[in-house]
Amino acid sequence: MNSKVTLVGAGPGDPDLISVKGIKALTSADVVLYDALVHPELLHYAPKRARKIYVGKRAGQHSFKQEEINQLIVDFALSEGHVVRLKGGDPFVFARGKEEAEYAETFNIPVETIPGISSITLPGYYGVPLTRRGVNESFWVVTATTSSGQLSNDVKLVAQSTATGVFLMGLGKIEAITRAYVGAGKLDTPAAIISKGSLPDGQILFGRVNNLVELKNTHNPASPALIVIGEAVGTHEHFYELVKTVQNEQS
Repeated sequence: MNSKVTLVGAGPGDPDLISVKGIKALTSADVVLYDALVHPELLHYAPKRARKIYVGKRAGQHSFKQEEINQLIVDFALSEGHVVRLKGGDPFVFARGKEEAEYAETFNIPVETIPGISSITLPGYYGVPLTRRGVNESFWVVTATTSSGQLSNDVKLVAQSTATGVFLMGLGKIEAITRAYVGAGKLDTPAAIISKGSLPDGQILFGRVNNLVELKNTHNPASPALIVIGEAVGTHEHFYELVKTVQNEQS
């Protein structure tokens, strides 16, 4: 028996957005350890005999500690063979893929990483560019909530720049994010909330910094969600008419 671990990025939600290489890894899996944001259809690519074990972390549910997941990866690799660690998005983008790989490697277990489409690309899925020639020259991706539960200090830095800000796990910090932009004098900056991106019930809500909180409270977008702020958002072909519709609904 050859022990092996493959970290596979499952993509942002839509099961069709996994890579061909990721599917090939699943077809040879002896064990699949999968996260909460992984679409259940992807498990069908694994052999029927393969163990499929949920190790996700969701509010209100039992959650495995990262140390427990690391140990499961090693235990199953040594006892079963090929472990596919199926992670939402990309294993190395605001995920703990590197921690898991390093732990397995301390047991001399070979690890392969197959990248996935990260949720940071979802603005483009809905026709919103992160960069636009003549508008901005960069984009920042920030996890709005740090491991301590506090707002990241990077939020204020993004607000002071001309970059497009992409804030992951930002719904719970939307008031603080808005204050950072207001403090930088950017009340009218185009913004959007993308909820359950790429899924059939996914949606994008357009607005401006000064009505982001109201937009959230009115429409109650579901998690997972990300917030996008920057002038490039305003270059979406229907931005102005959609914002006008929202304003009429709120008035």
